[in-house]
Parts: sequence; C-alpha cells; structure tokens
Amino acid sequence: MQVFEVEENEMGYAMSRLEIDADLCDDYGKTIGRASASRSKRHKEPLVYLDHEISQLTKLKSEPSEILSRVAPGKRELPVSAVKMLVGREANYTGRGRFSQADCCHLLGRYLPVNGPSRVDFMKSRAYVSQFSADGSLFVAGFQGSRIRIYNVDKGWKVQKDIHARSLRWTVTDTSLSPDQRYLVYASMSPFVHIVNVESSTRESLANVTEIHDGLDFSVDDDGEYSFGIFSVKFSTDGRELVAGSSDDSIYVYDLVANKLTLKIGAHTSDVNTVCFADESGHLIYSGSDDKLCKVWDRRCFNAKEKPAGVLMGHLEGITFIDSRGDGCYFISNGKDQTIKLWDIRKMSSDDVTCNARFRNYEWDYRWMDYPDQARDLRHPGDQSLATFRGHSVLRTLIRCYFSPAYSTGQKYIYTGSNDHCVYIYDLVSGAQVAKLGYHESTVRDCSWHPSYPMLVSSSWDGVIAKWEFPGGGEAPAPVVHRRSRRRHMF
Repeated sequence: MQVFEVEENEMGYAMSRLEIDADLCDDYGKTIGRASASRSKRHKEPLVYLDHEISQLTKLKSEPSEILSRVAPGKRELPVSAVKMLVGREANYTGRGRFSQADCCHLLGRYLPVNGPSRVDFMKSRAYVSQFSADGSLFVAGFQGSRIRIYNVDKGWKVQKDIHARSLRWTVTDTSLSPDQRYLVYASMSPFVHIVNVESSTRESLANVTEIHDGLDFSVDDDGEYSFGIFSVKFSTDGRELVAGSSDDSIYVYDLVANKLTLKIGAHTSDVNTVCFADESGHLIYSGSDDKLCKVWDRRCFNAKEKPAGVLMGHLEGITFIDSRGDGCYFISNGKDQTIKLWDIRKMSSDDVTCNARFRNYEWDYRWMDYPDQARDLRHPGDQSLATFRGHSVLRTLIRCYFSPAYSTGQKYIYTGSNDHCVYIYDLVSGAQVAKLGYHESTVRDCSWHPSYPMLVSSSWDGVIAKWEFPGGGEAPAPVVHRRSRRRHMF
C-alpha cells in the first residue's frame, strides 16, 4: 500500500501537508457509493439529483478538473481515483503543476469522519452545544448543568476554559465565539446574554467570583428579568454585533461597540428558534420559527412596519435551526416535520401571501410524542424549497444542521444530529445518505465538522462529547499553521 504526500497550500491558511493513503481513499470512496446505492434500493426511490444553480456551484467547488478526471475518451467516473489524480499532478497534465482548490476538495471530501468515535469529554448533564472556532483551534461545548468548556484542539483537547455559567435558566441554549476568538457569549431562557473573555488567564471561570461575566440586556423594558428566553445568538462577521432569536417571537440586534440594543423586530407569530446573518455584510438576517416559516430580513430597507424582505414556506412543522451557506443566497433549515430543506432566497414570496395554513388534522407535540406515520407522506402544496432531505429524526429538542466545510469538502454535504442517537451526513446534490454515525445513547442535539480536517464532534443528551475521524492511522493532526501567501492569486 503506497502512501503519497500531497503538498496542499492553495488556501494559504490551513494544512501545509497531508498524507493520503491512496488505496484506502479509493476503497472508501467505493464503499460510500455502495452505501448510497443500497440505501436508494432499500427505499425503492431513485436518487433525484438537484437540477439548480447550486448543484453546479457545488460541483465547481468539489469536483476535479476535466483532465484529471478523464477515465476514457468521452467518459467520466466519480469519485476519481486518488492515484490517478496524483499521477496527473506529478505529470503536470493541467499545466498548473499543482491541484486546484476543487481538486483538493474532491480528495479531502472523500475522507468522511466516520471512524471511532473517541470520547472528548463526559459530564453528568445533557450536552446541548458543540462548536468549532473558525480556524478549528478551539472547540466549545455547552451543557445543561451550567457548564461550558472550551478545549484547545491543537494541544490534545486540553480544557482551556471551564466556564460556570451565570443566571442559567433551564440550560445553555446557545453559544457563539467572536470572529477573533477573544470572547464567548452564551444564552439561556433569559433576556440576558453573558459574555466571557476567552483569552484571560483564568481557567476556572466562575461567574462573578473568579471572573466577571458581563450581562447584555436584550429586554426593552425593566419589567421582569425572565420575561422571555433566547434560543439562538450569533456574532456578526466583524464581531461588532449580536443577533438573537427569542421566545417572544422576536429578533434582536445588539451593538457591542455602543453597548446597547439597537433593533427589535416582531418577526414571527411563534418562538423564533433560530437566527443568523446571511453573509459577511451583515445586511441580511435569516430567521426560523415554530410558525413553520423561514423569513429573510434586509436591514438596508427595513421600515417601521417590520416587514421582511421575503418569506419561504415548505415546512409543515416548526423550524429548529438554520445554517447559511455564507453567500447571501442559500441556506438550509431543520424542521420538526423530520426534514432538512435547502432554500434559495431568490424564490421567496411576499409576506402578504397567506402561506401558513394548517395542513395536519392530528394532535402532536414533538417534545414527547413520536412523529405520526400519517404525517410522513404529507407535502406542503406551496413548497418553495429546492430540495428536501429525510432520514434523521427531529424530536425532543432543537436539533441542528449544517453545510460541511467549504475548505475541505466544497460544501458538498449537509449533516445533522438526530433523536435516534446518530449523526447523519447527506450528499447535497443527490440527496443520498452517505453516512450514519451511531454511538450515543441519547439524542444528538448538535455536531460540528472541523473546518480543515476530516473530523466531526457530536454532543448528546447522554453527556458525551464524541470525536469522529477518517479511518486512517489514528494520529492527531498537526496544528494548523496560518501563513500569508506571497502571491495575489491562490491558483
């Protein structure tokens, strides 16, 4: 079995070198293909490939160049042999003398993190949140028992910060790291979001005992400290603002520089379970609610009537989480109707349209009941989504879903936790389930894919934080080295 070493510096800021076991990579790619095919056969449904602009964009980011992928005249096969691609690179078939970004994603995207898992940590309370930092050097886990731990990934997952949360009500509902990784905010079922200095030397951060956890007040009046709770909170890309979704059906924007609440939107007719900025500009905000709607808010043309830029309908039950692709056009949502949906905001409709009709004639509460069999075949007559992904289960809690990393996979997958104790990975274009990771003994509420390496970490209500990796030698990856490119162009 021959081992090749791939010099991989096109991105200019992540892995400098990666060893690829080419035979294992090829065999594993075939295994993924067989698994997808068997799943399709089991369900007696042919794979319906997404016919939309996003499928072409995904292929451009994750498929190898035409010359490297050519198997025979007029014929292409995917995935392309790693050996063939390496030989083509060494022979300089493309004329570039190196892999393109898409070539790298095609190789790295086949290293699905399915090996293991190994335990990162265990606590005697439910794990609600798991989150890698933008560069993958830190990992945040939030637990129901008032604890938040920040691990240093590059130093063997050593606990860098052990936070004992302040004024916690029920659980840590969400956390968010600032883009510069200096501050962490955490939310609970309270109108106060607390902020912690991650860079301070205090390892045991006991709120207002060993370290101050400043409280940011999101309430617009002084009546009742616990008048509402915050389900979702996110930093803007520049780190100057926070956006939050709450149990009083509203969206809030907090200016950290001015240290005050700057915007409240009466956004939905039920709990706003999830909210995020659409892209780096901070102009667009996505929100999802128990009223079954996804809404898009454009702050550049916001008016006193609090009217959204548009509405997207298609879910039959409440929405638990939204993840943006980061381009201001596409996002995915997890729903209590047991589906993930992919959206293009250019297909959204006016808020004036009556689009939230009731489609079920049965009583059901996702917190303690299984999803009714008669509901699984229901379809929204006005569904505006591009694609729907099924297989996982969204019950008991606000389970999250994400696009896979752009750097290592070209965002060709989406992945999610599940109430059946597993993590599911789907192919974005074909809709095929390419992996189902089973280990936990309770609901997997959250999971996070490392931005550079084939590593995925899951957090479950069994209290376990588990780490999944590609089935290779089992060695921990070397720390990511950030370097400035001397060239203006990456390729």
